[in-house]
Amino acid sequence: MAISGAGGHTRPMGGFELTAWIFMRVSGVVLLFMALIHLGIMHIVNNVDVIDYAFVARRYATPFWRMYDWIMLTLALLHGFNGARVLVDDYFRPGGRRVATLAVLYLLAFVTFILGSYTILTFVPRV
Repeated sequence: MAISGAGGHTRPMGGFELTAWIFMRVSGVVLLFMALIHLGIMHIVNNVDVIDYAFVARRYATPFWRMYDWIMLTLALLHGFNGARVLVDDYFRPGGRRVATLAVLYLLAFVTFILGSYTILTFVPRV
């Protein structure tokens, strides 16, 4: 069951859908601030001319920046995946095409998460 909100949108009352609904709002706010900090450091504080392998190696020499980037990757991936999942649920009728689309979506999210995590967490800085 759902509760009608502003603009005719519904808010789920419990279970997984409520958790996903809350996650979208919280992750969106957290991602906004994380992305603004990232953009500020990478494009305002530092000129794009100084951002190269050595810059990334120095940055990733500390665990803080690795975790920052990994958390931002994880939140962005889950936020985008959850939004795409909701769109598939809204526009595909239950059946084979919906299941196939969700399966591809889950697979893409998993592969992207594994590749992104591998890149961030196993990067060996050689300065």
